[in-house]
Amino acid sequence: MFDFGIAGYRPLWLNHRGDVVREHGHRLRGLVGRTLTGVWMVWDRQDDEWFCDSPVLFDFEGERVEINHHRFDDLSLTWNTIDPSTPVRWPDFDLQWRCDPLPEPHALRGLSLKGVELLEWTGRDLARGNVDVSFVFETCRVTVFNALDENGLSFAPPDRHQRSHPLR
Repeated sequence: MFDFGIAGYRPLWLNHRGDVVREHGHRLRGLVGRTLTGVWMVWDRQDDEWFCDSPVLFDFEGERVEINHHRFDDLSLTWNTIDPSTPVRWPDFDLQWRCDPLPEPHALRGLSLKGVELLEWTGRDLARGNVDVSFVFETCRVTVFNALDENGLSFAPPDRHQRSHPLR
């Protein structure tokens, strides 16, 4: 199993909203009310940009959810398994973990989580049924979405082709 150059990381790939709810729904719901204390991302030091092939870590007061998309429909959520103080070893890249390296996630620091939604793609294409994770705050949100074999971040409301499934 590929560990994305991260010691101890073992992604558990899921492909359907029901599987994500069954495996992680209770823990995702448990984040509601917690304060976001940081968003960790792998940074490509040579190109000075986000290396979006690696997981994104959301730290809610010590409870860290690690989100990763792979291929067209694989989603992995893991919990508290990645230590961002350890090096990322990926051949041909100079990578390191950075906390809040982009202005948008940095602006979310200190906000209390109001809800978690799973966004299911309903378009008539290969991505149909794909699941993204969206964290909802009082006046904004952040979604980690499948950007075709890598992670993407959105701070906008769900797309018209995304069906929102709030976790209650």
